[in-house]
Amino acid sequence: MTTARTITIVLFLALVAVTLGITIWASRQTRTASDFYAGGRKFSGFQNGMAIGGDYMSAASFLGIAGLIALYGYDGFLYSIGFLVAWLVALLLVAELMRNSGKYTMADVLAFRMRQRPVRTAAAVSTVTVSIFYLIAQMVGAGALVALLLGIKPGTTFLGMDAATAKIATIILVGVLMIIYVTVGGMKGTTYVQIVKAFLLMGGALLMTILVLAAFKFNLSDLLGDAAKSSGKGADFLEPGLRYGKEVPGDALQTFYNKMDLLSLGLALVLGTAGLPHILIRFYTVPNAKTARKSVLWAIGIIGTFYLLTLALGFGAAALVGSKSIVAQDPGGNTAAPQLAEALGKRFFGGEIGGASMLAAIAAVAFATILAVVAGLTLASSSSVAHDVYASVIKKGQADERKEVNVARISAFIIGAVAITLAIFAQKLNVAFLVALAFAVAASGNLPAILYSLFWKRFTTTGAVWAIYGGLISAVVLVAFSPVVSSLPTSWFPNADFAWFPLQNPGIISIPLGFIFGWLGTILSKEPTSVEKYAELEVRSLTGAGAH
Repeated sequence: MTTARTITIVLFLALVAVTLGITIWASRQTRTASDFYAGGRKFSGFQNGMAIGGDYMSAASFLGIAGLIALYGYDGFLYSIGFLVAWLVALLLVAELMRNSGKYTMADVLAFRMRQRPVRTAAAVSTVTVSIFYLIAQMVGAGALVALLLGIKPGTTFLGMDAATAKIATIILVGVLMIIYVTVGGMKGTTYVQIVKAFLLMGGALLMTILVLAAFKFNLSDLLGDAAKSSGKGADFLEPGLRYGKEVPGDALQTFYNKMDLLSLGLALVLGTAGLPHILIRFYTVPNAKTARKSVLWAIGIIGTFYLLTLALGFGAAALVGSKSIVAQDPGGNTAAPQLAEALGKRFFGGEIGGASMLAAIAAVAFATILAVVAGLTLASSSSVAHDVYASVIKKGQADERKEVNVARISAFIIGAVAITLAIFAQKLNVAFLVALAFAVAASGNLPAILYSLFWKRFTTTGAVWAIYGGLISAVVLVAFSPVVSSLPTSWFPNADFAWFPLQNPGIISIPLGFIFGWLGTILSKEPTSVEKYAELEVRSLTGAGAH
């Protein structure tokens, strides 16, 4: 076994040991449903802000965005801008109101003045769907990362496994670990793992940024010039249109579709955060709305800084590694940041050993990133199944707390298994791109129902159910019949062709449809609206009176 592999495996085992230790410690502090779902609501604004950052800066941010910038230059940075601006929507529209109005899940807000069973069932279906889309991205990132670390390429073997089998084994390993984190540690364990991971990720990204700038004597012009040369795209690398909104000479229709796809992606990124279930439940882990607001401000600062650093990581990878080497290792570009770490280690820390050590350290940070995010996602979806479906729909609010938490743990196993299976088929796709699909689904199904519920007095149960299912189904169906799934070499099923929907992101169609369905369901329903319940929700959401 090579020195690089030995260093890598030792660091990985150390990381897993530390995070499992945190999880086991947290399990001893988890005694009630409030502890399992909301960490006892005892986290400070800074702690929760770091945890939100840890939850949000996923494999899509670290691996996916760096890869997209390395391969597509200017266009790759669009993801960084979209992900960051989205936090303003979350801060201004939902953070404080959600903390005041809910208890454990998104459905607590939606069902406050509606009929419980249909709304909670719809919210649980939406939560699980969004979480699985997001989980697939993290699993794909994990497979690509560990393949790079262990030197697994087509034609090579590791522990008797070929490259494809080793990637699948990695995806399964990540799935098993995330299930352990959630079932053993609950929200407390997950939050502390996310805080540790946020510190590691910020430290790793900052170190790599300083080294990239040092390699070019802190001259940004040289960095961008070398990145453009090594990309093989020349000056186009630094201008818009290389991947999104591309103009196709002689084909006005395709040019139109390309521009619509760009607009669709922007809508999904900016509106998606405010509908992500694993982010929404983080607002319940703090004692009050003021702390929720503070935690979002901390998160914006941390996340904003990180996304600025992705510029140096992406352009640095293009300049120092080159797009050919990146694509040869992973077609989606998901290994650009770790490959850059290896190149920087060789340059600054003494040849092969320095490169191996730097690669192993940064990959361990990326692996911590994936573990923390998948734990948060699995917790959000399993909590929704247990609290919304089992406790509120099946047991009609009469569930025993211990049994409810056990159902959440069983749900984590099932959701993890589904995500693992789907991720095995999605290994060719860029992880940032996959997360953008999750954002589109969240913005289409969850956001219309949340905003109508909080701000529209006449909104009814039928409207809420139509908004969630209408937005959710339209987004998922459009993705299923888009080039993401078939017709392209990078599709899930490249040899099939049933892509009648021309856009790769459904947001521009499915998000308005979610709002339209919510409005239509309300207008057509004959059910009376409770003015008193709306007034109570309004007072609670704005003042925190009666909040949990």
